[in-house]
Amino acid sequence: MTTTGTPTGTTTGTVTGASTGLSESLIATLSGHHYTDAGIFRLEQEHIFESMWFCAARSSELAKPGAFRTVDVGRESVLLTRSRDHTVRAFFNVCRHRGAKLCTQESGEVKRAFQCPYHAWTYDLQGKLVAAPNLTKMPDIGRTAYGLMPVAVREWLGYVWVCLAEDPPSFEEQVIGDVVARLGDTEAIDRYDIADLEIGRRIVYDVRANWKLIVENFMECYHCATIHPELTEVLPEFADGYAAQYFVGHGAAFSPEAKGFTVDGSEGLDRIPTVAEEQDRRYYALTVKPQVFINLVPDHVIFHRMFPLAVDRTVVECDWLYLKDVVDSGRDISRSVELFDRVNRQDFDACERCQPAMSSRLYAKGGVLVPSEHHIGDFHTWVNGRLGMR
Repeated sequence: MTTTGTPTGTTTGTVTGASTGLSESLIATLSGHHYTDAGIFRLEQEHIFESMWFCAARSSELAKPGAFRTVDVGRESVLLTRSRDHTVRAFFNVCRHRGAKLCTQESGEVKRAFQCPYHAWTYDLQGKLVAAPNLTKMPDIGRTAYGLMPVAVREWLGYVWVCLAEDPPSFEEQVIGDVVARLGDTEAIDRYDIADLEIGRRIVYDVRANWKLIVENFMECYHCATIHPELTEVLPEFADGYAAQYFVGHGAAFSPEAKGFTVDGSEGLDRIPTVAEEQDRRYYALTVKPQVFINLVPDHVIFHRMFPLAVDRTVVECDWLYLKDVVDSGRDISRSVELFDRVNRQDFDACERCQPAMSSRLYAKGGVLVPSEHHIGDFHTWVNGRLGMR
């Protein structure tokens, strides 16, 4: 396999043979209870998903004022909407009166306001309290002070990102920084014009596995030759075991026989015109911590967002994004979608096979990572650092 660039991660926590009987070329994984312990999952919700920027929805789902979507971020329900000034707003989906869940639908549209189904407290699209039964007979209630509690929000790459932290971290350092660390600069991803692409297909997967198993799977390709025959036909270098994102700036080259990134190697769709010549016929994968995977190919982008709901359950929303003309014209995208849909199902099946074994006494101290997986060790170090663990 020919590769360019340098590895994105460095080996950390090298295990010596004297203490474990393992070769220095193997490093330890997290122990099994990190994937099964409800207490650790609560810490992850608090210190990762509720403290970092979290990709919540596609901006086009909030196309006009009054459109809304509710999403689970950590232990909280968040209400997303577009206000009359066309900016996206995010709020805790909790009525300020008695704590009822304000919006019980996953998505929809209101004309002017959100009304609590319990006591009819009503809030406008900017979160201000505008009405309540007998409000004029009550002691003075601050319409803003008792409005919906706002959540920090940003739009980038055509997606809505939220952060529940009172003092959100730098979006540029956390989110854009992960992209730069993988691709070398932001220009490389800007060329795909992701914000202006349209959703051609969305598939939602309900995976009975811990979110970290899914991240680890996506980060490595040691398994690709075993469970991804269609993918390695199109990207033959993946059969050698090194994932494209292991190297800064590297994109996996298409097979000479593949005409496009499709399940049978047949012709793809219209190429995104701003993609650079050196990016043509290449596949780039990147992880944006804590819950986004982005896959870049010349004619479309595959965008995964994870929603960890329990220690052993993760919902994954996957969008296939194409040029607007491709979607509007009703072109057949099925062969394009089927390739990565198969990859997803193969990956999630593998994660679900691992999940029960995480509670095995054999895995109490964890397993090992081979050299092509060493960058997963950096992910484990990052998780432990967020949780304040060794």
